[in-house]
Amino acid sequence: MSTPLVARSVWSGVLVGIGTAAFIDETVFHQLLHWHHFYDKSTTSMGLVSDGLFHAFGFFAVVIGLVMVADLVRRAGLSKYGLAAGIFLGLGGFQLYDGTVQHKLMRLHQIRYEVDIVPYDWAWNVIAVLLLVVGVLLLGVARRRGAAAPR
Repeated sequence: MSTPLVARSVWSGVLVGIGTAAFIDETVFHQLLHWHHFYDKSTTSMGLVSDGLFHAFGFFAVVIGLVMVADLVRRAGLSKYGLAAGIFLGLGGFQLYDGTVQHKLMRLHQIRYEVDIVPYDWAWNVIAVLLLVVGVLLLGVARRRGAAAPR
């Protein structure tokens, strides 16, 4: 398998991973637990609108990623390890971005309110780093397998 197809497999996985992380965040923390909205610095109505836009973003990321996967399958060029690496990189990258940039730098929202946030922040970001480590390890496997494939 050629390196560009491995890279395309990884990028399709990244989109699926980002969209999946957004879906889990939106469904669990926004809708089921009611811990926060995507944007908490306005009215509840504005928070719900921001959640809807966030949900749409995640949905489109998954759809575009899956269209790319379908194209790779059609071309017999899907790297399963590349796809898996991308999914883990997307999951972890999104979560680390959310936990650092959106929670701390931009202060769009916190994981929870009216509790000691430190354990939540640590858990959120440590899980993100672990997902990224798995993604990097799988990326190494995908690259080795892609480089070893006949051209």
